[in-house]
Amino acid sequence: MMIRSLPALALSAMLAFPAMAQQTLPSLGEPETTTQQEPVRQPPQQVAQAGGAFLRGLDKLSGRTTDFHLTVGDAADYGRLQIRLGQCRYPAGDPSSDAFAQLTIADTSQNVTLFSGWMVASSPALSALDDARYDVWVISCES
Repeated sequence: MMIRSLPALALSAMLAFPAMAQQTLPSLGEPETTTQQEPVRQPPQQVAQAGGAFLRGLDKLSGRTTDFHLTVGDAADYGRLQIRLGQCRYPAGDPSSDAFAQLTIADTSQNVTLFSGWMVASSPALSALDDARYDVWVISCES
């Protein structure tokens, strides 16, 4: 009978040893509370409107780039695209920095609007024209 209880005793010993090997860490007490500071709020950046914009287009088939100088309200034809400038804005006092322009780009061959919105010069991929052949992006605003 002792031999039959030996495997059960060995099994219970093996199951108990891992529990004994675990250590309990001392309690660190209550976590320290930190005071929450108000985030520093930047004043809104003042923007100025320009009378025109400097744009660049890329024909992906030929690899050729074309520069456009558009005034507000005017349109330019680029291949099968018609690019119309609604507005161009830039940080006040620094027209050569981060320009953003409101553009409407239409495919004249299919009579559909491909893009209508704001393009940002510093992040052209943020809001980009989605066309298989052409890319258009904003370079800067012009007075």
